Amino acid sequence: MITVHHLNNSRSQRVLWLLEELETPYQIKLYQREKTMLAPESLKKVHPLGKSPVITDGNRVIAESGAILEYLAEHYDAENRLKLNTEDERIESRYWLHYAEGSLMPLLVMKLIFSRMGEAPVPWLLRPVGRAFGQGVQKAYLNKQLATHREFIEKHLATNEWFAGSRFSIADVQMSFPLQALSARGGAGDSPAIQAWLTKVRSRAAWQRALQKGGAVDLE
Repeated sequence: MITVHHLNNSRSQRVLWLLEELETPYQIKLYQREKTMLAPESLKKVHPLGKSPVITDGNRVIAESGAILEYLAEHYDAENRLKLNTEDERIESRYWLHYAEGSLMPLLVMKLIFSRMGEAPVPWLLRPVGRAFGQGVQKAYLNKQLATHREFIEKHLATNEWFAGSRFSIADVQMSFPLQALSARGGAGDSPAIQAWLTKVRSRAAWQRALQKGGAVDLE
């Protein structure tokens, strides 16, 4: 049976969601973040990098969100629930699968870090400087970059029901985490297509089951 090594409040929620979409049996081994918000050292017993998501399936240990989603789609989609009908859809799905972690998430992680530079564990004497520096970086660079990405995604979803086109795919699963983060941190702005997509995602029964089993995700 597949084991999902699930870190609370993390990207591994996407793995649970896909398994629920596929109705594939799995078990969860839950890990709690340390006070530093980092994963516990015990995850290094599963994978040397000690990161989540990671799954084990028999003797296989598979890490990285995109690799896990592709593996599950290739090996456990017996009913072709995620099958895309055209080459254009498959290319589109592959693009968004890699875009999520390669282009969008680094900016969101940077925004999270710079927004907290005026907080602990930064020494209290340095917090005013850290806060000013973090706000400056966000204003001069990050907010503009995220606005560009938001407009890009909004334009795509305004003319496509799902990221690959008319059919739900692993690209939607992959994009769920960064778009939740973008929305939670005030970056979705006036983006009706993005908000409509998030509403569709959250209304899916498999999404709701995954949250019940893995716990709520707070991305603010």
